[in-house]
Amino acid sequence: LQDPQNQIIISPPPKTPPEITPMGGVQKYVQIDLKDTLQENTTYTYNFGQSIVDNNEGNPNNFLTYVFSTGDYIDTLTLGGVVADAFERNADPFISVMLYEIDSAFTDSVIYKQPPYYITNTLDSAVTFSLNNLKAGSYRLIALRDVGKNNVFDQGVDKIGFVPDTIVVPTDSIYLLRLFNEIQDYNVLPPSFAATNKIIFGYNGEDPPEISLLTQLPDSVSTLITKARDKDTLNLWITPYEADSLIFVLKHPRLESRLDTFNLKPVKSAKDSMLYSWDPSSGLNFTDTVFLNANLPLLELDTTKFTLLNKDSLKVALVPKLDTITNRVHLDFPRDPNEVYFLEVLPGALTDFFGDMNDTLRTRWNTGSPADYGNLRFSVQGNLEFPLIVELLDNRESLVRKKYVQEYKEIQFRSLTPGNYRIRIIFDANENGKWDTGNYLKKIQPERVLYYPGTIEMRANWEKVETFMISE
Repeated sequence: LQDPQNQIIISPPPKTPPEITPMGGVQKYVQIDLKDTLQENTTYTYNFGQSIVDNNEGNPNNFLTYVFSTGDYIDTLTLGGVVADAFERNADPFISVMLYEIDSAFTDSVIYKQPPYYITNTLDSAVTFSLNNLKAGSYRLIALRDVGKNNVFDQGVDKIGFVPDTIVVPTDSIYLLRLFNEIQDYNVLPPSFAATNKIIFGYNGEDPPEISLLTQLPDSVSTLITKARDKDTLNLWITPYEADSLIFVLKHPRLESRLDTFNLKPVKSAKDSMLYSWDPSSGLNFTDTVFLNANLPLLELDTTKFTLLNKDSLKVALVPKLDTITNRVHLDFPRDPNEVYFLEVLPGALTDFFGDMNDTLRTRWNTGSPADYGNLRFSVQGNLEFPLIVELLDNRESLVRKKYVQEYKEIQFRSLTPGNYRIRIIFDANENGKWDTGNYLKKIQPERVLYYPGTIEMRANWEKVETFMISE
């Protein structure tokens, strides 16, 4: 037996898994010792997937299935379909596809509590599924990337896909299940000191909580709340202050009845010191946005202490702008080919929340020649509903550029580094400028995403024209 935990699917799933042997040994048989009482008049299916392999070469006995019934006949109806990832190009392996029988006791929340009546799964590279030996009836069809292997939906870790309508078996329909991560229900995590001057408040949900400090602070003590750039975390910064404890109340952004109170004891640790970083750090594309990032909240900016020179020591026009939301300085300046830019930031140019200022900061960027890059002209055709978000991805499928498109027109991605790229199209149905996931209980499907077939190779000093014809 090879990888039986992922490969062997029992339908209907037992409450207590059976003991399957041999595990780690070699035999000419597979023995299944049941630990549950079987249901009456029920067809059971044991699908071994590719778990049974020969001892010499590891060749699998593909999809061996053992079917038996505790009634007078074996159910023979089937249901099939395809699974896909709602956002990523490829679906995950080993997706569980589940049918819940709709009876008088059924509610949509049952998928959080109980295993389904029927279950199957996809294998390593397969995207199709088939549920066999079904009885006639009404069902709810869902798919899970069941991380915990417990046959129920765990919102925090599992991906889910579903068909919103009731499915009546027998049926000839082929069903598509698009898997997505839900935005987790609102919840707050206990706050903690990350440093003597910084408290972090983790949370789940679409909107952050509102934080109130009940402890009375002296007028000389200041606090500031900022949002972490890439995490569901709020940072509370506090100027030096000694206290036995700090009491916080976290309020749901819309529900007045949801209040969470925390009593936090300060810890003595080192104070965070200011760290700066440049984005990009060295090579500079003609289309790059340039930032000076800081790890502590910046409050003031003195633009007179920023100086940008080229390789001939001539001054270059520079416009620094402080963004207090993302806590970085945007550096806007014109770029010429085959140039070197030297930036010097004098002491006192940046003042953080604690009143500390920067020391002298220096960096440099090099630009190449336009002939070092390629230009891509891309258009989307077909009977489309706008707006669209057109995203350019690199060979690791990381976002490189994106365009917001509200009408039929050619899109240009200029000055692309040679390499292979992909195009992702997001149908922005609610016009909020981003991809929105779905929600099972609210019966909301994720926004539609399409990938341009194949890769687009860009070479230096090339201009390439591509058209994506979308038929439906």
